[in-house]
Amino acid sequence: MKIPAKAESVTKRIPGVRLTKLRKNLLSWYTKHHRDLPWRRTRTPYRIWLSEVMLQQTQTATAIPYYERFLKRFPTVAVLARSPLSRVLKTWEGLGYYARARNLHRAARYIFHQLHGALPRTYDELITIPGIGPYTAAAVASIAFNKSHAVADGNVERVMSRLFHLTVSPKQKEGKKIVAELAQQLLPPRQARWWNQAVMELGALVCTPRRPRCGECPVARLCLAKKHLSDPSILPVRLPRRSHPHYDIVIGLIWKDGRVLIDQRKMDGLLGGLWEFPGGKIKRGENRAAALRRELREELDIEAEVGDFFMSVDHSYSHFSVTLHAYHCRFLSGTIRPLACQAWRWARPKDLRRYAFPAANRKMIRSLLSEGVPA
Repeated sequence: MKIPAKAESVTKRIPGVRLTKLRKNLLSWYTKHHRDLPWRRTRTPYRIWLSEVMLQQTQTATAIPYYERFLKRFPTVAVLARSPLSRVLKTWEGLGYYARARNLHRAARYIFHQLHGALPRTYDELITIPGIGPYTAAAVASIAFNKSHAVADGNVERVMSRLFHLTVSPKQKEGKKIVAELAQQLLPPRQARWWNQAVMELGALVCTPRRPRCGECPVARLCLAKKHLSDPSILPVRLPRRSHPHYDIVIGLIWKDGRVLIDQRKMDGLLGGLWEFPGGKIKRGENRAAALRRELREELDIEAEVGDFFMSVDHSYSHFSVTLHAYHCRFLSGTIRPLACQAWRWARPKDLRRYAFPAANRKMIRSLLSEGVPA
């Protein structure tokens, strides 16, 4: 039976016998084959919440050491809430998608000050907390409190698309609705905690994006993609890739009395709250030196002499890529004002590692510390 890619009444098309087999087979497989992960050894809502935030857009193997280090520094909601955001961002440094860290901190402060430090138990309560979105609310409600609320991350979208041979992308509005309905309908009574993790684990270990291990899949006989397609990996339906723009950025290592100037990005933008060397995009028709002098005036209201080239660094983000061209500069004049940033510092090179920097800037810091301060 093939479920059509239409949202109306889609969940009514899951036969009872098939539903029972799906639940039984997948839960049995999960019991035997799930990975022993640190957040699966706890029922503490704060720790489960932290893991779910970190695992969004991050591979499990990458997240584990950050999770363990984060908990050592912020073992409770109260400690996290009372800590400055700068320390949170520094601890998060290298994990990427820093809005997650800012939202985690914002939510912790709300929970500590407004909710006496305890996470609510239901989706409807969790979703009202600033900094907690629909996915996180569903994950915490189900995994921490066993509430019957389905989750729908990328793994779940892939599993549902293949199990039910969905012919619409889960990244589109209609597809998202169908996946959400299917995921909710499949939830076994009083077993949401285990079921949600089982579906995500199946997507992570067996129903993988490329070369799914259908021979190891506990629900392969019930999978419509396996039945109807020679290659189930063509699902989920993929949207055409958008072209990713590339930007050339010029930045200045501005020196004064053996210290270098750094500034902090505004909280409401990309990489908000992180520190960086000042600079910006090169406009059409500008050379690098002219672009850097203009950016320094617009960002900090200062004048600087652009000197020797230091290095270039390539870096890719999810929707664009950049090449950073760095130059040593000498501070000339001006009273520093944070016009396009929120704070600034003169920092000794050895102290730069105390601040949270984006990845591309960290590459420059490593080279700078190995080469020393220019004469």
